[in-house]
Amino acid sequence: MPTNEFILRRRVQFYETDPAGIVHFSWFFRYMEEAEHALWRDAGLSIHPPDSELGWPRVAASFEYQRALRFEDEFVIHLRIANMSQKTIRYECTVKKDDQPIATGTMTVACVRKKPTMRAVEIPDEIVKRLRAHE
Repeated sequence: MPTNEFILRRRVQFYETDPAGIVHFSWFFRYMEEAEHALWRDAGLSIHPPDSELGWPRVAASFEYQRALRFEDEFVIHLRIANMSQKTIRYECTVKKDDQPIATGTMTVACVRKKPTMRAVEIPDEIVKRLRAHE
């Protein structure tokens, strides 16, 4: 991945594994989201500040798996902003162990105003400015 990626290091916890000791596929979506939240914090933002009128629902997400992760494996989540439109952000993610790809995925989030009814809105300029450093 290009150098404009955000990297989060992690270790597999026992509760993330199935009875065979392999990470359940659903955890990869959580890993990607955890890296997303860390990227926002690194940019001086929170994806869900108290009393925010904005929300960030996931409108698309996918993963392809190449290898298994097991209990206590150390791994790295590489996340980058692949595209930022006026109303959406698309992330690309690679999960690696020992520099070998384990899984690759994407996730698209939309910026919405939560009230009076949920409706897509333009991403505020301050958020765009702070996240552009990671694009």
